[in-house]
Amino acid sequence: MPRLLLFDIDGTLLWTNGAGREATRLAMIEVFGTEAGLTQHVFGGKTDWRTLVDLLGQTGVTSSEIEQQMPAFHEAMTRNLAAIIAGYHVEACPGGLALIEALRQRDDVLLGLVTGNVKDAAAVKLRAAGYDPGWFPVGAYGHEALERDVLPALALARAVDHYRHPLQPDDVFVIGDTPADVSCARALGGRSVAVGTGFFERDELIACRPNHYLDDLKGFLDILDN
Repeated sequence: MPRLLLFDIDGTLLWTNGAGREATRLAMIEVFGTEAGLTQHVFGGKTDWRTLVDLLGQTGVTSSEIEQQMPAFHEAMTRNLAAIIAGYHVEACPGGLALIEALRQRDDVLLGLVTGNVKDAAAVKLRAAGYDPGWFPVGAYGHEALERDVLPALALARAVDHYRHPLQPDDVFVIGDTPADVSCARALGGRSVAVGTGFFERDELIACRPNHYLDDLKGFLDILDN
């Protein structure tokens, strides 16, 4: 039975070096009329939906209003990101491109995403860092749930349908750079691989008790093959 590998994007596959934050700011102003203190916000592990609730809730915008505006935010976020991203030094995290290329040559793994980004903005980021979004045919995204713990189950269901394999939770690896990635793998019953290329210290990630810890993605094949 092949294994399903669900990758996070920011801090795991790539760094946008500020493009994502700026696009979020522009989209929030466009859709909600305020950036609501975004400058100091910590994104790590949060869905875009959760970010909006955390920030806009302080300004009186209700969760219901945010949910209703998610399609408009999705469109604005993607459009603004596409307009500005060429002005930022977007780069793949160490080992990322080589790993995905190697995995694409194997018949014992299936690729997907679990990310806090809205879907179409995720594709913009991937292309800017040298990845083809088509390499990840299934996924779950930050406009689909308030909490990240919900997303792996969505991605797994889509993978079963797309790949036509009766995958189970313990066939799934969730690879990410935050404690929330470890948590959402655990919520599914899958295996977690914490990667130290984001904004969390090694000790913080190890304290979350991931199944595996890597400084970067260069060592991932060793985990897969052992």
